[in-house]
Formats: sequence, C-alpha cells, structure tokens
Amino acid sequence: MGLPTGFLEIERKDRPYQKVAERVKTWREFVLPLPAEELRGQGARCMDCGIPFCHNGCPVNNLIPDWNELVRRDRWRDALESLHSTNNFPEFTGRICPAPCEAACTLNIDDNPVTIKSVECAIVDRGWDEGWIAPQLAARKTGKRVAVVGSGPAGLACAQQLARAGHAVTLFEKADRVGGLLRYGIPDFKMEKRLIDRRMHQMEAEGVEFRTGVEVGTTLAVKSLLEGYDAVALTGGAEAPRDLAVPGRELPGTHFAMDFLTQQNKRVANDDEARAAPRGTITAKGKHVIVIGGGDTGSDCIGTSNRQGAASVVNLELMPRPPEREDKALSWPLWPLKYRGSSSHDEGCERDFAVATKRILGKDRVEAIECVRLEQVTGADGRPTLREIEGSAFTLKADLVLLAMGFVGPRKAGLVEQSGVSLDARGNVAANERDYATSIPKLFAAGDMRRGQSLVVWAIREGRQCARAIDEALMGASTLPR
Repeated sequence: MGLPTGFLEIERKDRPYQKVAERVKTWREFVLPLPAEELRGQGARCMDCGIPFCHNGCPVNNLIPDWNELVRRDRWRDALESLHSTNNFPEFTGRICPAPCEAACTLNIDDNPVTIKSVECAIVDRGWDEGWIAPQLAARKTGKRVAVVGSGPAGLACAQQLARAGHAVTLFEKADRVGGLLRYGIPDFKMEKRLIDRRMHQMEAEGVEFRTGVEVGTTLAVKSLLEGYDAVALTGGAEAPRDLAVPGRELPGTHFAMDFLTQQNKRVANDDEARAAPRGTITAKGKHVIVIGGGDTGSDCIGTSNRQGAASVVNLELMPRPPEREDKALSWPLWPLKYRGSSSHDEGCERDFAVATKRILGKDRVEAIECVRLEQVTGADGRPTLREIEGSAFTLKADLVLLAMGFVGPRKAGLVEQSGVSLDARGNVAANERDYATSIPKLFAAGDMRRGQSLVVWAIREGRQCARAIDEALMGASTLPR
C-alpha cells in the first residue's frame, strides 16, 4: 500500500457518459474512459484492507487491492497479469457487471467505494491497445478431447481454460455467431461485439474450434458427443423466459424481451434477422412501449426502444420501490436492496413500482394494458406478500409490450431432455460446485444452466471452475486455478 491516506485525499470519480442527446442516436458504447493519471489516483484510494471485503463481493476472486496498487504505481502490464490470473474476460465484466465488489468495498460504508470496475476496464483495454494480450499456448497436448456446448461467458471461459491445459476443445453454438447472451442479449451500446470477436480470435489461436449453427440435442445428438469426446460441458445458459399468464397475452405486439433485443443486435451486425424473427419484425419506432420487469433486461429494452424512436416508454415493476439508501448496518458488505437507475432510464422513460398487469387489451393487436396497484402486507405465515389495492385499477396505452421478467431456467426441449441429466428443485441441471459433474458420466454443467439466472461474472467463475474439474477428471490432477 503506497498511499495510506489516498482515500482521504482523493475523491471518488467514475467514468462519465456521453450526453443523452448524442448517445441515443447511435448503437456505440457511450462510457468515456478516464485519463491514466486520474485512474492512478482512483487506484490510490484503495485502502488495502486487512480483510479486503471486495474479495467477498467478487465471484471470480479478483485480486483487487493488488492491481489497484499496480495502477497507482503506473505498472499497467503487471496489473493486467494480475487481473487475468482470475478473470478470462475483464473487458466483459468491466462493462456489464453490476460491480458487487464496489458494494462490498470498505469505503462503501460512507457511499464512496473505489471505482473498481472502471480501473478493471481500463487495465484490460490498455492491454489490448498496447498489444500485451496474446494467445497462451499449452506447453503440451494431453490427447484428450472435450466438447463445450454453449458459447456464453461460462462456455467461453471453460473452453479457454481447457485449451490452455492442453486439451483439444470444440465449442458448439446453435446461433450464427459466438457469444450467447453477450452477443444477442446485451445491446451494443453497453458492450460492442468486437470485444467478443477479439477474444474468439485469441481462443482460436490457442486451439479452440468453434462450430456455430449446431444445436446439440437437435441437429447433433448428445449421445454422439459422449461417444466422440472424453468429456462434455453443458454451458447453455438459462434461456427459458418467465411468461405473463394473463388474458390477451396472445395478441400480436406482446413479445419476450430477448426476441426484441436479439433482432436489434442482428441489425447492428448486418446479419439476417429471419431466424430471430419467427413472428415478424419487432420495432418500437413511433410506438407506446410498456416494458414489464425492472431488472437489467428491462433496462436494455428501454435503451433499445429509445434508440429505435419510441413515442413513449413506461417501465413497470411488480415489487415496491426500494429505499433510496440501504441500511449499511444490515446490508454491508452484501449486495444491497436500494433504488437504482440505469443509463437507459436516464435516456427517457416513466417508471412505476408495485404494479401488476391484469390483462392485455386489444382487438387485432395490443392497444392497452390493464393494471392494478399492489401493497405489501404480512401474510399468515409472517412473511411479506403483495396484495391488490381495491379500486386501484388503471389502463395504459400500449402498442408494444415487452416481457422482461427474467428467466426460469434452461430450456428443457432438445439438449436437456435428450441428455437425460437429473434436474434440481428449480429445474436447473443438477451438479455441485466441487466437481460440476451431472448424473450422466462424462457430462458436466456450469453457468446459468446449473445455477439459474445470474451475472456474467458468476458465469465466468463457473466456467473456470468447471474446466478445472474436467481437467482433474481426465488427468487425475490439475494446475488450473479455481
């Protein structure tokens, strides 16, 4: 720790955004990086705590105080090496991770945590700019073949680690391009897809074979993978969306968020939308849009709708509005429940909380939705529950309704059913965090397919740990980190 009083002398400063009027005209990233000198100051704010609680908040166990100090000392390449020792893709997490590490930072006790996410992103972006990031080839080949099914962050991390251990890795992806929801669910204004392509080229040089347009369980049998490979990792994500079971759900103009977001991402990439538009083109242009769901996916729908030229956007959330400030004595260093707004909310939308949708109205297509307000009460079992407020019904004009209420687990048809793996109580593929082995020999599972809907940083962690478990199963021991 080179500057013991840094957190007292230097104010927190995070990356600024491009102005709303400018950024909504493009699909480019709009977060503006901080100058290197300012980043050195932000790194100097790190207290190097005796117990670094940021480690508790970071699923991939980033060595945060270490690379903060290295940035302070202008040792960027060493900082990059430290960062990559725990995280395969810090340029992903540095853009789209909600930063639970900052919530756990000791300085967050007074609402001024270290700008960990900004420093992380700056380290890896500089690494690419300086040409420091290159393929890491295995010292020797093991002769073992591993198939990874699904190319989201869990699959990418698993495949890269296995290739670096010397295994011959083939990564199967049912979509046209590699990346999973990183590619098709995250809008380009949050993370440009060139970042995925760049890592893909690195992985190809390391020996990973990518096979796109191959849906295991449909166009390729699971049995053939188990017969042709020494191990198979299922990293297909939690793709089954939560539906809205109300009258009128079938009306044209009501869509799952991912159908809407995928189409736009394909447009930005100049790809054929046909495969992503089984029910026709979805656009918010000139429409009154209702986004149901207040999480990150809902936020992405808002930002996309505004860029498409929506007439208005309303965001509805079932739960009550959280408090403006959390009770630090109860929540820190855990992720707190508090009111948050995203950059997409700032671009223009109306937010409403404690609202349930009762029915979707219209003749030939969506024209409005009928809602009711909710109040939180204590149920007979002593637990809080939501109850409709009598006489609170109201309607909202709607031309497009987007369902962004999260995901309930992996899709069962095809891959999961054909594999015959056991499922847990929530419908996810059953496997523990020690060996990631499923009920079927040679078959492993990691990421959202195993743990349920979660964050990109958890997917990377699970992909890395699953790779080590597979390496141990094949070789009897492993030098890969967990």
